[in-house]
Amino acid sequence: MSRVVLAGAGDDLRARVSSAVDGDVQDLPPGRLPADPARFFELLAGGELPDVLLVGPLVPAHEVLTLAGRLDVQCPGISVVLVAEPSPEMWQAAMRAGIRDLLAPGADPAEIAAAVDRAGAAAADRRRVLRPLEETARFTGRVITVASPKGGVGKTTAATNLAIGLTAAAPQSTVLVDLDVQFGDVAYALGLVPEYTLPDAVHGPASEDTMVLKTFLTQHPSGLFAVCGSESPAAGDTVTGEDVTRLLAALSREFRYVVVDTAPGLSEQTLAAIDRATDVIMLSSMDVPGVRGLRKEMAVLGELGMIPAGRHVVMNLADPKGGLSVRDVEVAIGCGVDVVVPRSPAVPTSTNQGVPILAGDRKDPAAKEFRRLVSRFAATPLVKPGRYRAKHRAAS
Repeated sequence: MSRVVLAGAGDDLRARVSSAVDGDVQDLPPGRLPADPARFFELLAGGELPDVLLVGPLVPAHEVLTLAGRLDVQCPGISVVLVAEPSPEMWQAAMRAGIRDLLAPGADPAEIAAAVDRAGAAAADRRRVLRPLEETARFTGRVITVASPKGGVGKTTAATNLAIGLTAAAPQSTVLVDLDVQFGDVAYALGLVPEYTLPDAVHGPASEDTMVLKTFLTQHPSGLFAVCGSESPAAGDTVTGEDVTRLLAALSREFRYVVVDTAPGLSEQTLAAIDRATDVIMLSSMDVPGVRGLRKEMAVLGELGMIPAGRHVVMNLADPKGGLSVRDVEVAIGCGVDVVVPRSPAVPTSTNQGVPILAGDRKDPAAKEFRRLVSRFAATPLVKPGRYRAKHRAAS
């Protein structure tokens, strides 16, 4: 039986849908349907993604078409069924947005059940064949995306120290991309004053020629290269998921390691970076809100089939006085923790000075754990991207 989420339905349609799917449906509260898939995910009970999103006539058509188009690109494992008058114009707009089926407003439960079954089967088929290995085989470098559902957990600290460590292990091998498109601060964390930023790297001549792109990178004294964040939130908003995909593809053909620092949550840009990643570092602070957020994020990515073969769980800001043990965290998220970085006064000091803790010869416990993180990549050969596409693999 497909998991169904219903939006924009009146009492009569709600009753018919419930009858059609034997009551196995989540009915979203009245209100606007978010155009951003990440915002849509936040409305879902328990963070579990549906197979089918069925949208009733109480949602304006343009809102449905906008969300459906983005889901078709970012989350093709979800099929959308729209309840609307099936005019030729509506059919055309629906097909362009990737909507699976149209149902007349007066459709009976049998017709609704048949449409849901078709849409659910299509969703299952697409999840099985999404992003086969052959499609991404041309990528040669490791793309390591650092992601977390919440801010303030040290993503930039982890990303900059990982990139510095990889550069030390293999000089001129690494590029760090600041993908927090609105408020990225990789440049500050590295003490850099960039001439060019992320929007420059994805637009204009740099987006068309790899040699030009390399001239748009900022070089750190260590030999690390960086694509620094935009100068303003407005400029950052011009960077799309497609821009990110092209940028990471180009950089991974030129560098052994591409480290990506992302914004909190699952934005369009972050989903694009995870989709192209050979490795994802799932980062959380070692507290209840952070761990709960991480569990939800991992569940969403698992349902989307977007957890790559290289998954690395890192607990940052660990404090033995916090009341949580590593075992508590592992039970909560359903998998092992790979690296535990203790809270250390040396880390914020290094960030404020623009000198990553691994850039110096520090023997701080946090530096030791960041070196452990670096060793997970520097000590292993390059691998081509691989995806956990089946549910039992995504949950492992």
